[in-house]
Amino acid sequence: MAQAQSNKNASLTILIIEDSKDDALLLAGCFKRAGYALEFQRVENAAATRQAMSAGSWDAILSDHSMPGFNALVALELMQELHLDLPFIIVSGVIDEETAVAAMRAGAHDYLSKDRLDRLVPAVEREIREAKNRAERRTALETVQENEARFRSLVSNIPGMVFQLLRAPDGELRFLYVSEGSTALLGLAPHALISSSRLFFNRIHSEDREAFDSALTLSSENFTQANWEGRISDSAGSEKWINLRSAPRRTASNEIQWEGIVSNITQSKLAENELRKSRAQLAELSSHLEAAKEEERERIARDIHDELGGTLVAIKIETSLLSNKLPSDPLLLRKRVRGIEGLIDEAISTAGRVARELRPGILKDFGLAAAIECQADDFSQRVGLNCDTTGIVHDIDPDENTSLALFRIFQETLTNVAKHAKATWVGIRLGVEGKDLMLEITDNGRGILAGDMNKPKSFGLRGIRERMLGLGGTLELARHSPQGTHVILRAPYKPSETVRPDPLS
Repeated sequence: MAQAQSNKNASLTILIIEDSKDDALLLAGCFKRAGYALEFQRVENAAATRQAMSAGSWDAILSDHSMPGFNALVALELMQELHLDLPFIIVSGVIDEETAVAAMRAGAHDYLSKDRLDRLVPAVEREIREAKNRAERRTALETVQENEARFRSLVSNIPGMVFQLLRAPDGELRFLYVSEGSTALLGLAPHALISSSRLFFNRIHSEDREAFDSALTLSSENFTQANWEGRISDSAGSEKWINLRSAPRRTASNEIQWEGIVSNITQSKLAENELRKSRAQLAELSSHLEAAKEEERERIARDIHDELGGTLVAIKIETSLLSNKLPSDPLLLRKRVRGIEGLIDEAISTAGRVARELRPGILKDFGLAAAIECQADDFSQRVGLNCDTTGIVHDIDPDENTSLALFRIFQETLTNVAKHAKATWVGIRLGVEGKDLMLEITDNGRGILAGDMNKPKSFGLRGIRERMLGLGGTLELARHSPQGTHVILRAPYKPSETVRPDPLS
């Protein structure tokens, strides 16, 4: 009664292969008494059986073993021919054990005697569950196969070699999966790498092997992505640059496994090397141009000082002599001569200043500190800004290249202050901090904006940065509190070997 109640409203559709109507009704009654809403069809020959199997959707098939011109084994063959996976149970009045075993081997799921129908409903329920499980397994297998086919199609279109790499507890590395990309990348088939992982590792350049091992060790210890670039030889002996990226995970057996991709980066590495060479050549050219510019400045300064300056001094002397010989009465003429002397004095002063700016002799003779202090004084007189030079340390003497570069940067910075800062005060500090020579220029002007360094025409600032990079130094540029700009220049301190005269002696 409990079984009938549990099956109430449950429905079954059963195909009954039976030549006796009474026996078919007897079988159907077993299910109705068990509480099932049963729909069934009786057939008794091969043609009707084929038609019913093809047309209907059945939960199970019950078949008599032997009928006139037809039997259960032929019906079983029809079901298999139609690729149906249904519970097939033989229910027969008389069947020997040998025949029953043969039927089971042929694909029948169970056999029952008509005088033991108490087992019929449980047997059908059991086989329906098994058929459902088989269908679910087939669906899962088809899904896996479809996903695998999709994965392989996707991987085959990825440039490079997709892989799974396992590190066993003993430290051995071996490939679990390698995509077809290994053939193009290394000239090695996937199965060859899976069979012997050493084929890959032995091709890593000896100078890059330590970095590869360190990358995997760090990845396994910290569970971070492994990212390694190095050289590897292909099957033809050619050297390639590759990039290996992979993410680790721990398997159920506590082993480390990586999934990742190996990419060919040879072209980008070659381009990078070419770019590095071009930059080095550009740096050499820039250095050469700076040297040529300084030589030209030195020549112009020498010409201004020696020739123009000398000529102006000679004119002044001649003017003074002429002035002394003039009679004392013509006051207007004497006044004009003195005016000419004043103009000549200004020309001499200007020639001297220009010569110092082009190539300050004081930089060469007395060093960077004296040259910066002199330049600050000239700037203060010319522009009218108060320049505080008390922060300049005089007992430092950097090498000529550093001194010249910092002096030019100092000139450029003062020019920027005069043009843009609207300042009334400039503070200068020069000294050694650790292993670096440090020059600081601070003003109380309007301050520099965040985007000023990236303006299309900010050649001055970019030129300063390039000069500092050439020295192996740095440029820091920031707003000064409460207002103004703070420029900090740092370069490696290399003492000069030149013996300079003491400016105080």
